[in-house]
Amino acid sequence: MDIQYIHAFTMQTKEECRTLQQKLKAQIDLTSRVKMTHIHNCAGVDVAYWEENGISHGACSIVVVDYQTKNVVEKVHSVGEVTVPYLPGFLAFRELPLILEAVKKLQVEPDVFLFDGNGYLHYEHMGVATHASFFLKPTVGIGKSYLKIKGHDYVMPEDTEGAYEDIVIDGEVYGRVVRTAKGVKPIFLSCGNYIDLDMSYQLMMHFISKESKLPIPVRLADLHTHELRKRYRQSTGK
Repeated sequence: MDIQYIHAFTMQTKEECRTLQQKLKAQIDLTSRVKMTHIHNCAGVDVAYWEENGISHGACSIVVVDYQTKNVVEKVHSVGEVTVPYLPGFLAFRELPLILEAVKKLQVEPDVFLFDGNGYLHYEHMGVATHASFFLKPTVGIGKSYLKIKGHDYVMPEDTEGAYEDIVIDGEVYGRVVRTAKGVKPIFLSCGNYIDLDMSYQLMMHFISKESKLPIPVRLADLHTHELRKRYRQSTGK
């Protein structure tokens, strides 16, 4: 799959990263560039990490799922050393090199990417899903835990399947807290880019099954990263 490389990953300081985030932030477009009737394949994206001899390593999994049948169409991954340390608010700079290496291996081009991580629900509206969109195409962010911004708490949705509450901070909708099934903890949905929140919600709920509160593409990518981490740890005797 072709990638539009909009920048290199040579930033050395938080200030450089923040400047880039703010530049890209001005280009975010939360309108849908793809119609539901034109969606054929969706990709789930996740990254997992581990340490070996004081060195951080990561594995990215991308699982492409057919929208209609919900069957797996393609599965690719990348593995490598991670040189960017974890910095709150700048996770994309740590994960994107691995993600883009995996994307390059795709033979099937997804219509939308669903990330295990935030998008617009971010201090600068630049979570990994949003940042990745500038290299790819429409993206959605799905967080398993809540990123608290400006001390703002979310409103818990009702305990019914599909119930949700929008996350509104200073009068702006950052995302949506969603109960994907009765009796489970909610997850945190936000637009990545080139898609609106209602369509993101519709897309996510379409892929919810009885197996997990996560949409199928994201759940499969999450499971695959755990397998990859175990495999590559074992291959080095760790």
